[in-house]
Amino acid sequence: MEPTIHHGLAGVYFAESDICHIDGERGELFYRGYDIRDLTEATYVEVVYLLWHGELPTAKQLEDFRAELVPHYPIPDKVMELLLCLPPGTDPMHMLQAAAAMLAAFDQNPDEIDPDNLRRIGLSLVVQFPNLVATFERLRRGEAPLEPRSDLGLAGNFLWMLNGEVPNDAAIRVLNTALLLHAEHGSNASTFTARTSASTLTDAYSAIAAAVGSLKGPLHGGANEAVMRTLEQIGSVEKIEQYVLDTLAKPRGRVMGFGHRVYRVLDPRGKILRDVAEKLAETSSEAKYFHMSLEMERVMEREMNARGKSNIRANLDFFSASVYRMLGIPVDMYTPVFAVARVSGWMAHLYEQYADNHLVRPRLQYRGELGKRFVPLAERG
Repeated sequence: MEPTIHHGLAGVYFAESDICHIDGERGELFYRGYDIRDLTEATYVEVVYLLWHGELPTAKQLEDFRAELVPHYPIPDKVMELLLCLPPGTDPMHMLQAAAAMLAAFDQNPDEIDPDNLRRIGLSLVVQFPNLVATFERLRRGEAPLEPRSDLGLAGNFLWMLNGEVPNDAAIRVLNTALLLHAEHGSNASTFTARTSASTLTDAYSAIAAAVGSLKGPLHGGANEAVMRTLEQIGSVEKIEQYVLDTLAKPRGRVMGFGHRVYRVLDPRGKILRDVAEKLAETSSEAKYFHMSLEMERVMEREMNARGKSNIRANLDFFSASVYRMLGIPVDMYTPVFAVARVSGWMAHLYEQYADNHLVRPRLQYRGELGKRFVPLAERG
């Protein structure tokens, strides 16, 4: 009997998890039982604590957790040397993957996978990822790196280290929201990659580096870059409608940022980010891209409804593109910022994987020939 092939492992369950629940039919997302719409009242750091500990922190627990992060803020000197020697034009995701592995080289205990050591590594990575991304951006612009400021929180510190200005409350709130919305999303490609790597009992740094490589792909973390490139190409609100109509008229024409592998209704994260971005757009010099996004959403909703495809709606990648532009984040840094957020979710899954490990070992259905006769090299012509 021929085995059933589940292309892309669609519909296959490989483990149980307490971290995240997604209902694509209803457009619902829960972290540890909490509706994502309620969690937007929290900060990203509170959500990191939730993902790792199972409950939101008390005020004292949050204070202690933030204090635990502080010693990890400085980038190790040798890792900074790596950033300085990278050639011009290095892809930021290649930098981040290399840096994740380099952090292991300068960790005195990178390989132990007991809960305490894993938590220590997680604390380091959650702080190091945003600091590495911001520092890399300043270096390639020819600007001096800035010392991190733990008093600004993770989101505020990232914007400070990136732009050299203390961000306003609106910018910090929007980035906090974007980070917590990107922090976790079940068994997506990069999270599955992290768990698969961890299932071999490799170290956490190696599993995270593997996840970064998976996230780099345009079908996963790179989607919001494609959205921003499209908006730049269109150029103005007035040209949106014609672009949408022309694109949909093409065979297999697709407007980037619409539709989702899981959600069959509006991605709840996209709506949340759109709503909080409105305040930022009031003062941003790059607000035109946000207004272009609103117009594209309007036209696409009309056209999809007319075509009987009302399930194709704007997703999180769609609105994060214009939001990151308003925050001063370069387009090729969008996917690294995704990794900055998702590393907390990856670590939550590593804690779970190591605690009840089973080697991930799916099978392939062979469809080639059998019984070929070996011909010695001298007789192959």
